[in-house]
Amino acid sequence: MNPDGSLRVRRKGANPFGARDLYHSLLRVSWWRFLLFLTGFYLAVNLAFAVGYLLCGPGALDGASRESTQKAFSDAFFFSVQTFATIGYGRITPVGLAANLLVTFEALFGLLGVALSTGLLFARFSRPTARVRFSKHALIASHDGVQSLVFRVANERLNQVLEARVAATLIKDEVTAEGEHYRNLYDLKLERDVSPVFAMSLTVVHPITPESPLHGMNETDLRNATAEIMVSLSGTDETFSQQIHARRSYNADEMVWNRSFADMLSRTDDGYLLVDLSKIDELR
Repeated sequence: MNPDGSLRVRRKGANPFGARDLYHSLLRVSWWRFLLFLTGFYLAVNLAFAVGYLLCGPGALDGASRESTQKAFSDAFFFSVQTFATIGYGRITPVGLAANLLVTFEALFGLLGVALSTGLLFARFSRPTARVRFSKHALIASHDGVQSLVFRVANERLNQVLEARVAATLIKDEVTAEGEHYRNLYDLKLERDVSPVFAMSLTVVHPITPESPLHGMNETDLRNATAEIMVSLSGTDETFSQQIHARRSYNADEMVWNRSFADMLSRTDDGYLLVDLSKIDELR
């Protein structure tokens, strides 16, 4: 898993058309790619209809310029834009069966296109997202007298995440007695895995006791096993009353041994608790 929660996974042998769909892709793609897709689709559709109007003949659009092919295409394109958006200024009108049928089809296509685009925009805006920040490093050091795995999580928004639950899993390569290679998962028991209200920050601790899957492993062992600590946080966003999720992973290179985090909490003179998010990664 990458630090941003995306997976370093590639698939082979799957049906390329069944593995993804356009709707799911448009919900997951970045905003600038989404807007670029809508703009390109909008221009391509109007260009296609403009060509269609020209193919209907020189008299298919009454009021369109006939001075040159360039001006005729320009008028046909902007007539298509007006028809697609159901504006209809009235300067140019379709003439003949072919042109009117094309207008009918474009008007229907425009209504469906606007409805689908509106639905996609609403789905993207209304989808709850988490603004959760994880510390860049996970520490393996003494915590309250016990060797422990420690990392920090902070809420970057001013809202509250109710019943926030944190889970940590150790993933490592192992070989069975029969010589088969497996990527096994082991749940890590945390000191506290639930917070009633996650409004500031959490310091998550996994004591490395004899029962821990990390017990007896050193830095070399973690590297040789391609070990990875996968962390997930889920809870209810009080603003949307919907579930949110955030995740991160720590590989052996991102684990720091025998260090501790600097304090990021303090109190102001008027009694408020101050969280300094700039110190979430600071070590001492």
